[in-house]
Amino acid sequence: QVHLVESGGGLAQAGGSLRLSCAASRRTFGTEAMGWFRQAPGKKRELVAAINWNGDSTFYPDSVKGRFTISRDNVKSTVYLQMNRLKPEDTAVYYCAAENAPTIGWTEDEYDYWGQGTQVTVSS
Repeated sequence: QVHLVESGGGLAQAGGSLRLSCAASRRTFGTEAMGWFRQAPGKKRELVAAINWNGDSTFYPDSVKGRFTISRDNVKSTVYLQMNRLKPEDTAVYYCAAENAPTIGWTEDEYDYWGQGTQVTVSS
């Protein structure tokens, strides 16, 4: 079992930055791919960043590419999402998720553990 706890959400102005953190309880952290998803009201949950087990492979959809950066510190069992140049359309609940596999997963079904989510609100 893996327990994930997100932090760092809040309110930001358009053009501003926020950094989300996800602390994992897993003793073997560092063997699995991790992802950040978001869900806005009335919309499907979408993958916004993913990173493989050792951090040398990442994925971003076009909507956040060049603005968001995912990273991980396997010693601290933590994954980060640096969000720059925020836009009002980035407003959503952001979820950290962990796989049981080392390579990046593209869909929700590939992620086995989820955090409780943290709200990010971007004002215009």
